Amino acid sequence: MRAQNFQLDALAITDHDCVDALPVAHQWLSKNNNAKKPLMLIGGVEISTKWHGFEIHILGLDINYQSEKLKNRLKTQLDKRQERAEKICLKLHKIGITDVLNDVNKLVNSDMDFGCISRGHIAQILVQRGVCQHFQQAFTQFLGKDKKAYVAPNWISISEAIEWINDANGLAVIAHPFHYDMTTKWLRRLTSEFKQSGGDGMEVQHPNLAKAKHDLMCKIALENDLMGSAGSDFHGPSRWTELGRRLNIPNTITPIWSKFK
Repeated sequence: MRAQNFQLDALAITDHDCVDALPVAHQWLSKNNNAKKPLMLIGGVEISTKWHGFEIHILGLDINYQSEKLKNRLKTQLDKRQERAEKICLKLHKIGITDVLNDVNKLVNSDMDFGCISRGHIAQILVQRGVCQHFQQAFTQFLGKDKKAYVAPNWISISEAIEWINDANGLAVIAHPFHYDMTTKWLRRLTSEFKQSGGDGMEVQHPNLAKAKHDLMCKIALENDLMGSAGSDFHGPSRWTELGRRLNIPNTITPIWSKFK
């Protein structure tokens, strides 16, 4: 509904390691789409991967979200998420922050996240309890890398994620490369290896991306003959991001959506 209110032409739903929201969204849209300005819903997913110690998110766009093979593969990711959450909450328990997992499971089941548990849910509970004053503090004090309750993820490789996406007839895109804590040298290496593994594009624009970073992303994408994508990474209304805001990409880059079926 929010996408319609903002008069967007297209919306991609890319939940983490899960496609369960897509049938629900399509069902809603079939009854509520605006005939004068129809909204195109793009099937997608955001797959968590591990690369040289970095957690890299790979988007699958225009996928066949009904593929049983894809859903079975994603189930292994969701199992890893649950296992990681349990280990994190056990670490929190050992330092006196008890029964977090129970609250997290309740939050996930009531949050329309379709069972996709994440560290973000744990952070929300820590804020709700007053253990942390704000969301980011939960990561800097407890959940971030090398912090008191950190547990390293056990995600698949980038090449595996691309294979999953290709098998579901989708296009593979590096999500928000400007958010990863790596040097430009490492970013170029990531992009090069992604392309060599069969990747299709990378996000080059975000509502709050500085022009210098935007220009760098475009340059790296062109160096590797990758198509360009843009995303709001929208999780809910906030002062920093909004659906459809500042998502233009330059004419020098082929937009990923030009290849959608």
